[in-house]
Amino acid sequence: MSDAGPAPVIRVVGVRKYFGSSMGLLASIFGRQADPIKAVDGVDLEIGHAEVVCLVGESGSGKTTLGEIATMLLTPSQGRIFLREVDLAQLRARKLRRMRRHIQIIFQDPFDSLNPRMTVYRAVAEPVLVNEKLPRAQVYQRVIAILNDVGLAPAEIFLYRFPTELSGGQRQRVAIARALIMKPDFVVADEPVSMLDVSVAAGILNLMLDLRSKFGTAFLFITHDLGVAGYVGDRVATMYRGKIVEIGDSEDLMNVPLHPYTQQLISAIPAVDSVGKRARLEAVPPLTKEELKAPGCKYQFRCPWVMEVCRKLEPVLTEVRPRHLVSCFKHVPPPN
Repeated sequence: MSDAGPAPVIRVVGVRKYFGSSMGLLASIFGRQADPIKAVDGVDLEIGHAEVVCLVGESGSGKTTLGEIATMLLTPSQGRIFLREVDLAQLRARKLRRMRRHIQIIFQDPFDSLNPRMTVYRAVAEPVLVNEKLPRAQVYQRVIAILNDVGLAPAEIFLYRFPTELSGGQRQRVAIARALIMKPDFVVADEPVSMLDVSVAAGILNLMLDLRSKFGTAFLFITHDLGVAGYVGDRVATMYRGKIVEIGDSEDLMNVPLHPYTQQLISAIPAVDSVGKRARLEAVPPLTKEELKAPGCKYQFRCPWVMEVCRKLEPVLTEVRPRHLVSCFKHVPPPN
């Protein structure tokens, strides 16, 4: 999908992740087949060197699951994940462990992701201690350098503090330092600023943009906020019910969104209109079991443009403008 470089850093091909029903055991006892939950339902995605691709969508759309699959924290039900053309999904456990130094993840809540019993030094140094055999002095210098890079300066005053002694923004900077100390090729940032104040969040976003340029890291930035996505992303991908329904260059997608779901998400960005009211995405009822099983486009029950073909066939993600792809029969002619 991307022409950001001659070879993508990370390439996700035909990825699916189906979870069995919580009633699976009872279903097997009584001879009933439980319907799987299709958290990710056929996704292709490429991210190039130093590129930030933002993945947006409502809660439950499959964003976090896709991020965990891309980092191999979850094994896909189907599909392949290539890092620098190495198929991670086919590696044995020992070889996969060796590759993990090139892949990192930054979680939403730094307080949960940091061990409260570890000092900042220990938390940040741990990836180096696990992956490399270096003299203690070299490990110390690397920790000092990355803490300064993430804005915890002078680093020496933070080294032996515990997470409870830090602010939320400082904890997230520690989490970023830990993720980047090995200079990974690919990082998934899962809602990294959603729990921070706006002013603190802005600083973290700018920091991540600076560091991706410095280290050449490819980022998959997961967010429910299209305003944030438009600010940090080189490209933005919209995800709905396990599928990417639109992807394009950030400015192009934000200014001329093609899919009705993307348009609804953009309309929900906080803004003041001419009468001083804030525009928001209206709440919609959840889909029924019958609707979830229905053939055709996954968005047909919420779409203002729904046509007869939408109830029979599912549109395929297709390039309709340079680097701008959408799965919608309003823009993509249905097959004959």
